[in-house]
Amino acid sequence: MKAISKLLSYPLSIVFYLSFGSTLVIFHALQWLGLKLGGAKGHRGVVNIMNLCLLRCLHVLGVTFSFKNNHSLPEDKPLIIVSNHQSMFDIPMISWYLRKHKPKFISKIELGKGIPSISFNLRHGGNVLIDRKNPKQSIPALSKFGKFVAQNNFSAVIFPEGTRSRNGKPKSFAPTGLKILFKNAPDALVVPVTINNSWKLVEHGSFPMGVGIHMTLEVQEPMPIDKEPEILLKKIEERITLAIRT
Repeated sequence: MKAISKLLSYPLSIVFYLSFGSTLVIFHALQWLGLKLGGAKGHRGVVNIMNLCLLRCLHVLGVTFSFKNNHSLPEDKPLIIVSNHQSMFDIPMISWYLRKHKPKFISKIELGKGIPSISFNLRHGGNVLIDRKNPKQSIPALSKFGKFVAQNNFSAVIFPEGTRSRNGKPKSFAPTGLKILFKNAPDALVVPVTINNSWKLVEHGSFPMGVGIHMTLEVQEPMPIDKEPEILLKKIEERITLAIRT
């Protein structure tokens, strides 16, 4: 059965990349129109539809999704969404399923140019691009981003592992980015999120893609920011990692 799946993955991956690439090219133009005609709100609406379409492209590979949230998340309060990171497809999952909370992402600066739709959204969608090798750029940028999220009741999305897990097992969380967000958005609610099985899409690299995978996104119990960040950081990491299935 595994051999058959691997064999099928080659033609299905080609179809997937054709549909995925076409979606990015089409929505690059649509984002520009949305921004010019509808401002930030119009652009956000186009991005929401784009993320849904990107997830639908994964159906070509037999991928399915489930979303679990047993907690009430306020829409009139800033959130800091903290998630484990397994593949680039974590981003459209969070963007679509938590779209009511207007998620904005922290991304490495290299992604800000050269990629249709993705680079445009990172530059114009209220996200922040940081140079992880340059604290003089990244720390002020994160501080400004935290204030921006707090003032507008948006959601800051951060992947504290930094780089993606290649086998689903979580890496240690880096505290610096979270501490900067806590300081600059002290009234935000921290929302731990656990993503499972996203890594299986790229288990063999970018080609061929994994097939027949069930990806899940689960919202863990939210927490307010308290005066002891070290304890809070430990609780966040525990809540996320305990729900990871490898």
